[in-house]
Amino acid sequence: MVGKKSRFAAALALLLIPSLAYGAAAVTVKGRLAGAQKLLNPVWNEPKDPASRYSFREPSVTTRIEARVLTAQLDKEVTIVAVTDAGGATVKGNMTLIGGRAVPATLVVTQGQSIQIENKDPFPHRIYDTGNKGFQVGETPANKARTWLPPGPGKYEIRDQAAPSLRAWIVVEPKAVAVAYPDRKGEFAIDLEPGKYKLRAYHNGAMVGKELDAVVNPAPAEQLLKSPLLVADEPKKDEKK
Repeated sequence: MVGKKSRFAAALALLLIPSLAYGAAAVTVKGRLAGAQKLLNPVWNEPKDPASRYSFREPSVTTRIEARVLTAQLDKEVTIVAVTDAGGATVKGNMTLIGGRAVPATLVVTQGQSIQIENKDPFPHRIYDTGNKGFQVGETPANKARTWLPPGPGKYEIRDQAAPSLRAWIVVEPKAVAVAYPDRKGEFAIDLEPGKYKLRAYHNGAMVGKELDAVVNPAPAEQLLKSPLLVADEPKKDEKK
């Protein structure tokens, strides 16, 4: 009888400790990007092509020279992804069309996830995937949405017949376990269970820079990465001037 009571007490104690019964609690891992000032959506270079039929407004001459340099809007164009060789997680995501752009510009999900693309602009969009993978050209009226299930792992580029400034990517990555987005300063926070991960930065539908190894401990609840996530080579001192 004592043995049964002991086993019951042990099982009850296990259930009362969520981190043991259902896996360790998630930890918030904080970090920052390095070299992000070199990232640029290629849509801004397309008007320079002589074959292009459109152009974007030139910067005002009263704007400071350093402010005229085009760079990525990090909170909308960069996606932080944690991957493991085991994978097995479900990472979902949706995309919003607003201001003639797609947010996020690169969406990373795991395999088998349907993507909803919602139009928040007051005008219709005619979006499609450039690789003819099943997302055909179709009008998406204002405040309406289209849903698409990518056929498998890989990168899919989304464009709009009605707005040349809209260029986005959907990446299906089976090894992804979590995603996050940086702020405009390049700082980010991503929730992960204790374990070993590789952190990647995705921009324009592809991984940029170098993977960063991250070891997440069970405690404390917030942990700071010692090294930045490098997305491009940092500029030299003379380049910063």
